[in-house]
Amino acid sequence: MRLVILDNYDLASEWAAKYICNRIIQFKPGQDRYFTLGLPTGSTPLGCYKKLIEYHKNGDLSFKYVKTFNMDEYVGLPRNHPESYHSYMWNNFFKHIDIDPNNAHILDGNASDLQAECDAFEKKIEEAGGIDLFVGGIGPDGHIAFNEPGSSLVSRTRLKTLAMDTILANAKYFDGDLSKVPTMALTVGVGTVMDAREVMILITGAHKAFALYKAIEEGVNHMWTVSAFQQHPRTIFVCDEDATLELRVKTVKYFKGLMHVHNKLVDPLYSMKEEN
Repeated sequence: MRLVILDNYDLASEWAAKYICNRIIQFKPGQDRYFTLGLPTGSTPLGCYKKLIEYHKNGDLSFKYVKTFNMDEYVGLPRNHPESYHSYMWNNFFKHIDIDPNNAHILDGNASDLQAECDAFEKKIEEAGGIDLFVGGIGPDGHIAFNEPGSSLVSRTRLKTLAMDTILANAKYFDGDLSKVPTMALTVGVGTVMDAREVMILITGAHKAFALYKAIEEGVNHMWTVSAFQQHPRTIFVCDEDATLELRVKTVKYFKGLMHVHNKLVDPLYSMKEEN
C-alpha cells in the first residue's frame, strides 16, 4: 500500500491523471491488447477526468484500445437523466475522448432482471481479461462504489440499498430534495475491485479525513469498506493535505518521505513523451 500526498485537490487530480496516462502508455495497448480501466463517478474524479481529456486533446493519450468498466449506477433513474452515471460519464469524460462506445461499460439500472445485469457485468470483466487499473473514490463513511458500511469484503457486483448518509450526500445533485434521490443502486463488489491488478483510490477534502484514517491506520473492517484495500498487493491512495488531517504526524512524514526516496517510481509527474 502506498499513500501519495499532494498539496491540494488540483495537484492530486493531476498526479492521478498522469499516473493513469503513464500506465496506459507503458502497457502499449493495441487491437489485440486492450488496457482495461475501472472508473468512478462523483465530484472527486472530475479534476482527473479534465486532465485526461487535456492529455488526449494534446495528442499524448489515446483511448482507442482502452476498455472501461464503471463502478455503479442508480436503479430506476432514466439513462438520459442528468444525474444518471451514464450521463455523468458521457458529459464529463467519454464524449471528449476517442473511446469506442462499445468499450465503455456501465451497469444498466433499468434492466428488467437486475441480478442478471450484475452477473453479465462480472462476465464482461472476466472476458476482458480483468481490470488492469481500478480507480475509485470514497464516501465520508469510507464506502467504495456503493459498498456501504457492513458490506461483505468479498462481495461481487449486485443490487444495494443506499445508506441514509449516502442519500443525504447525494441530495445536492437532486436540488436538495431527498425524495428525488434514488435509494438503490447496482454496484461492483469489494471483491470485484480487489481482483484488479492495481487499485488507485482518490481521497480529497477534510470531510474525507476520518475515512482516510480508517482506511490506512486502523485494521480491515467491513464497516469501512475502503479498509479492505490494505490487503491488496498494489494499492495507491492519492490524497490532498486536507484529507490527512486525522492521520498521525509520523504516518504523514513516513509516506512523504517515500515520495522523495522513490520519486521516479511513485511520482508520475514527469514528461509523458519519454514513455512513447
